[in-house]
Amino acid sequence: MAEEAGTTAVRAQILVSGRVQGVGYRAFAARAASRHALHGGVRNLDDGRVELDVEGTRAAVDALVHELKTGPPAARVTKIETEWKPATGRFSQFSIWY
Repeated sequence: MAEEAGTTAVRAQILVSGRVQGVGYRAFAARAASRHALHGGVRNLDDGRVELDVEGTRAAVDALVHELKTGPPAARVTKIETEWKPATGRFSQFSIWY
């Protein structure tokens, strides 16, 4: 358990709901993920949500989720769903996916 919270890599698929498109949310999320040394990406979904697929330490992902709850000034986050999975190691950086 302590390993998972510390240095073992994990993967999280995160769905963010609310007013999160057209407000700079993807750029905000990408900067936050990079600050926490996370790899993966972020994209808009057709249903108005934003999806992140991130890998890194559990502590770093938890810190990112905390920041995502606020978002940029024009955003209004109403819900965040996180699904935890084993890390794949397939990402080498954090990107905005279009």
